[in-house]
Amino acid sequence: MKKNTYKIDNFKSLAQIFYKQGKLERAMEMYEKACFCLQDDVDCEIFIDMAILYDELGDSDKAEEMFKKVLKYDPEDSRAYYGIGTIYDNKMDYMNATAYYEKAISINSEYTIAYFFAAMAYLNLGEYEKGELYLKKVIELNPNDLWGNINLGSVYEEKGNYEEAYKMFEKALSIDDKNYMALFDMAVVCSKIDKEQEAERYYKASITQNNNYTYAYLNLSVMYKERKEYKKAIKTISEGIANNPSEGFLYYNRACFYVHLGLYSCAIKDLKKSVSIYPDFKEYIETDDELEPLKTCIEYGSIFN
Repeated sequence: MKKNTYKIDNFKSLAQIFYKQGKLERAMEMYEKACFCLQDDVDCEIFIDMAILYDELGDSDKAEEMFKKVLKYDPEDSRAYYGIGTIYDNKMDYMNATAYYEKAISINSEYTIAYFFAAMAYLNLGEYEKGELYLKKVIELNPNDLWGNINLGSVYEEKGNYEEAYKMFEKALSIDDKNYMALFDMAVVCSKIDKEQEAERYYKASITQNNNYTYAYLNLSVMYKERKEYKKAIKTISEGIANNPSEGFLYYNRACFYVHLGLYSCAIKDLKKSVSIYPDFKEYIETDDELEPLKTCIEYGSIFN
């Protein structure tokens, strides 16, 4: 047995090395060899590691099977319930996900990440009060939980409680002032409480941190459009297109901005591009009042061909 213990520890170490190197299949091979050496013994730590690895390899059935193997030997292992919860969560089966998260929490009342994912699953189920309650619990357990603060702020923002949302995003940015989503969310709430200069600054900061997040370009350009600063709107959304050339709604919105400047040919060209990416835009184009002036153009019909 002493010899087997040495082999098991060696295979576990090799598995962890391969895992850190991103060689997941090789890591699994080492865990399987460690399992073989266990013979009739049980090592729930190996089973947990294998379950997580199976999930990362895309085999959710094997992952669930391994988590349940853990529960067979230790019905009070909260990690296994949480792990099964994440598997259902990834399948968007939020009802089953919350059931397993709840079981994990009932065993470990300070399981912060289980509260967080339970909160997000409840929000996806439309159970906003429960989602809000659990996000508050996340922050109670860890006041510096970045995503707990961001998501609770988003809940407040959706409820129209902008002052509380502002506080949560402010807290999130005190934790990580370079997080593009916290910057974006702060910009959104600032625009709703008449802090336009702040909103503009936060949108620009969000873009600096992540130039692939298209909604920051969109919102900032729409803000300029509402101020009738159409050239600024076009410049901003064009930067978004340069960094995200496959996002159809950016072309669609730039077309709208072009219309305001009387640049109808440019608008039609962008609408063609938007439709080539997302054909359902055709329906929007026909009913969008902002695009009405284009209907007098000879080229208008070519958008739908």
